Amino acid sequence: MSVFGAIGISGSGLLAHRKWLDAVSDNIANISTVTGTDQAAFQARMVVVQADEYGEGGGVRVAGATFGDPEGRLVHEPDHPLADENGYVRYPDMDLGDQMVQLMIAQRAYQANLTVVDRARDTYMHALQIGK
Repeated sequence: MSVFGAIGISGSGLLAHRKWLDAVSDNIANISTVTGTDQAAFQARMVVVQADEYGEGGGVRVAGATFGDPEGRLVHEPDHPLADENGYVRYPDMDLGDQMVQLMIAQRAYQANLTVVDRARDTYMHALQIGK
């Protein structure tokens, strides 16, 4: 690990948590998206993160994403314009409470990584001042 490893590791965490925040905010924005029963429901996106250079202090990287169930959940709303002949429409199978918890966790983790970057920068700056 280099002298500036803390900034690199936290920087990779910042990127991963930003992607997580983007995915969760997209999920929340589409939590009430309605489709007909002949179409797939909006699929919740979950970011997959893995260690980069595991055991060597390489931080993390976004390895991809997984998606929720395209079947969603059927809701009986016979007055909805997209309702089928039985009166059903399809909603995403997501829970707003769960998405809000995911949002708070990602936000706090992002803030923690940003704090590490700030503290490491301050430490490096103070170390440079010792030589003057």
